[in-house]
Amino acid sequence: MFEHLLVPLDGSELAEAALPLATAVAEKFHSKITLVTAVQVPYYVGEGLDFTKIHNDISQNIEEETKQYLRQKQKDLIAQGFQVNLEIVVGHPPADTILQTAATHDVDTIVMSTHGRGGVLRWMLGSVADMVLRKATVPVLLARVSPRHAAKASEAVLANS
Repeated sequence: MFEHLLVPLDGSELAEAALPLATAVAEKFHSKITLVTAVQVPYYVGEGLDFTKIHNDISQNIEEETKQYLRQKQKDLIAQGFQVNLEIVVGHPPADTILQTAATHDVDTIVMSTHGRGGVLRWMLGSVADMVLRKATVPVLLARVSPRHAAKASEAVLANS
């Protein structure tokens, strides 16, 4: 147990709340870490317009930004002495991506935050964390989001409303 940890990240500070827990476990048990993210690309529909090129450009930009983000996280963790792999999945829902990656990468524990990009909109437990917790075939360690993180997320949601 704890030989290979899967840590889902979505680019949010809330999701990154799982990193201290994951690194503490990895340090104690000399675990390998795989960072995973699901790239969700918005789909645009318009009458009489061909959005294929726009969609492809947006998709490429989102995917590249996500790769840069995860590579930086990987670099930071490697600098701390951890063995870190990356997995980026395009077009699949986050919970499905996490569960599928855990199943196909010989992961024995998932370490994730209770909330991610969706923030505190789902009050007690985020919908992705909830689904992973219910459907995972391996143990799931949940890092609770601190009140400071929750307050920041609430402010961001209100500012963008």
